[in-house]
Amino acid sequence: MTTDNGLKYTVWHKIKTEILDDCRKEGEWKILLLDQFTTKLLTSCCKMTDLLQEGITVVEDIYKERQPVADLKAIYFISPIEKSVDHVVKDFESKSSCKYKAAYIYFSDACPDSLFNKLKACQPKTIKRCKEINISFYPKESQVFLLNVPNAFHMLYSPDKSVDKEAAMQSIAQQIVTLCATLDENPGVRYKREPLDNAEDLASLVEEKLVQYYKTDEKNQCKEKSQSQLLILDRGFDPLSTVLHELTFQAMVYDVLPIEDDVYKYKPDGSASKEKEGRLDESDEVWVKIRHRHIAVVLEEIPKLVKEISSSKKESEGKLSISSLSNFMKKMPHIRKQMSKQALHLGLAEDCMQKFKGNLERLCKVEQDLALGTDAEGQKVKEHMRVLLPVLLNKDLDNYDKIRAILLYIFVENGTTQENLDRLIQHAKIESDGDVLKNWKYIGVPVVPKVRQ
Repeated sequence: MTTDNGLKYTVWHKIKTEILDDCRKEGEWKILLLDQFTTKLLTSCCKMTDLLQEGITVVEDIYKERQPVADLKAIYFISPIEKSVDHVVKDFESKSSCKYKAAYIYFSDACPDSLFNKLKACQPKTIKRCKEINISFYPKESQVFLLNVPNAFHMLYSPDKSVDKEAAMQSIAQQIVTLCATLDENPGVRYKREPLDNAEDLASLVEEKLVQYYKTDEKNQCKEKSQSQLLILDRGFDPLSTVLHELTFQAMVYDVLPIEDDVYKYKPDGSASKEKEGRLDESDEVWVKIRHRHIAVVLEEIPKLVKEISSSKKESEGKLSISSLSNFMKKMPHIRKQMSKQALHLGLAEDCMQKFKGNLERLCKVEQDLALGTDAEGQKVKEHMRVLLPVLLNKDLDNYDKIRAILLYIFVENGTTQENLDRLIQHAKIESDGDVLKNWKYIGVPVVPKVRQ
């Protein structure tokens, strides 16, 4: 569990106080049942040891077959969806086959009346609590959250009129409101109207749902606080940042290395050693310290950290008294862990620099010249095409990087003509990927504006 005052801690504290403390009884152990969403939510903000301290003896998936434990009470922390509610009912539908002694049900978000009514099929007096706690987002980092709308991008920007865009908007707005509620904020909502109507439509929904929520919120901690501001922007508001190669550590790692689910695979002692996995998250103090620094600074920092740990190790080894040896042995697990972290981050930084020294260094210079409109000497770039052309003709660059460079050129030029776009695609030899360029119009960034066709 994180110990700072960031979003992860705030979410865990809310779960602890509104669920675990709400049904706590001294010396009583309970089973915790989760569905797909709440499993991911809980995993993002606490560990099993935290749950054990709160009297949870077992955590189980509500969708899987489970053995009955008739002498223990169960906490159901679930999404307000039919599948999850049906599994609760199944656990308590007959007196002879009740899986647990009693049920304490907590929904992650507002539960429709139709689902509440389904719970009436459970055996009488088996449900001791039934509450909504309003957390329907993931705390990704201490200051970063994700919403639980996996197909949102497609639903908001697809040209297919059969896609239910309104449902996606409603879901996004509701989840943003639960974020505000978790933070005890009732913000003023601002938006940038262009390039599409999405930001304005979403802002209206969020404002409407905030009013509804705080009308019924009995605690309303926001009254004594100065009002914060919630700013809603469409992705097309700043297309430039989506195609530039960022050279701060975290952004670069996720851009150029094969990171999956925040896990990086590496070999700490060269190609002959066994492959290890390292997780990039805020439980790693070194990662938190260096992740937003420029890659050049990171490469200087990591050896210093390794040297600090090595010197403390040598210092301990140099004093061979029984007490110093005992103290060193106590520190060994921590030292091993720290050395492992340094190997992880050194591997990350070296892999990033290997990519940079390949083609990325020249590519970044081109990107900088195009984005700033001036070169490294401060001279104005007069012809953007002359800067771009060497990238398109470079056979060592893959199509993905060429597409990014073309898009950057087009964004800087505020669009291009169809004739010029066809020529760019031909020079780069990316005919099969032409739609990747043209489809930006669907997020409000026309590659070929109508006035230039």
